[in-house]
Amino acid sequence: MTGFRIGQDIKLEATYGPPPWKDLFDALRQTKEAGLEGVNVRTLYEVSPTLDRALLADAAELARELDLYLELGVGKVNPYMTAEYPHIRALGEGGYLEGMRRLVLAAAEMGVTELWTATGGFKPRYRGLHATDRFRAEAPWPDQLAATAALLHRLAPVLRDTGVHLNLETHEEITTFELVRLVEDVGPDVLGICFDSANVAVRGEDPMAAVRRVAPYVRSTQLRDAALCFTADGISRFLAPCGEGVIDWALLLGELADRAPVRNLTIEAIGGLRAEMTLHPYDDAWRAGHPDLTVAELAGLFRLTRVYEASGRPGLEELRHGTQPTFAGFTAACAAHLRTVLTERETRP
Repeated sequence: MTGFRIGQDIKLEATYGPPPWKDLFDALRQTKEAGLEGVNVRTLYEVSPTLDRALLADAAELARELDLYLELGVGKVNPYMTAEYPHIRALGEGGYLEGMRRLVLAAAEMGVTELWTATGGFKPRYRGLHATDRFRAEAPWPDQLAATAALLHRLAPVLRDTGVHLNLETHEEITTFELVRLVEDVGPDVLGICFDSANVAVRGEDPMAAVRRVAPYVRSTQLRDAALCFTADGISRFLAPCGEGVIDWALLLGELADRAPVRNLTIEAIGGLRAEMTLHPYDDAWRAGHPDLTVAELAGLFRLTRVYEASGRPGLEELRHGTQPTFAGFTAACAAHLRTVLTERETRP
């Protein structure tokens, strides 16, 4: 298990409230002071909306001076949602694909070859199935996947030329089955997977089964735990620090150590809320929208929910309305638990 470095996800935009740092330079210094070993900056255009090469070079140099790994993100790759990212189209002077290409080139010039991306997003203002892009009313999910694959094929040449991997997150709208097919279709030489350990449960997947499916392609991570509770609508997933949910971290980290190319373990902390997302396993449309999901795996998630509810940890009402973790507290708890699990595995006879 040696060789892993533990870092944190950095958002410079106020996605979930004001970020705890004023810019990337401040975030890098705070990361070092916290005893962490690297960062994944969610989107490169947050660092510099104009891709100022001098500023980006200075940021990369500071990461090297501090001996921190640096990973970046380049926005979403689902053509049905590109209107939600006008800044990428602006970078391409009217072309979203060109904007993405320029982001890849800028990252490569910084020496960063592992880039985050995703295929959709969560829409908390909508309830039920329409809370994720998987169930966009105007576009069946298979059409969205086909369009995403086409865009990725068009990005593949610049990825190959620069030696960059675009790592698709196990985001809340897509399954691990679909991600593996995308990677194998476009090519694992240019695509990888960013494994978000808590998101897979939103699609009805057992986190341990999910990591086994994707492990050979995991090149980056967004690590946190999942708390699961039964609700009137089905099952709700809440975010929790590593070790405070349903995930078997010894098994998960063992899978990554044995089968994945990843060596940077990035924590995606969240402060001030638990990001409740609901599964709808009793809904016919929800079940039909998951053709790869087996009854056995969904039953396993029900079992994990029962185990969590019997554990004495915060229940539904406390997760929804109780005291919420701070960003720093969430990160510190995750890092401590990951280090404990790694140390135990390394010292095991």
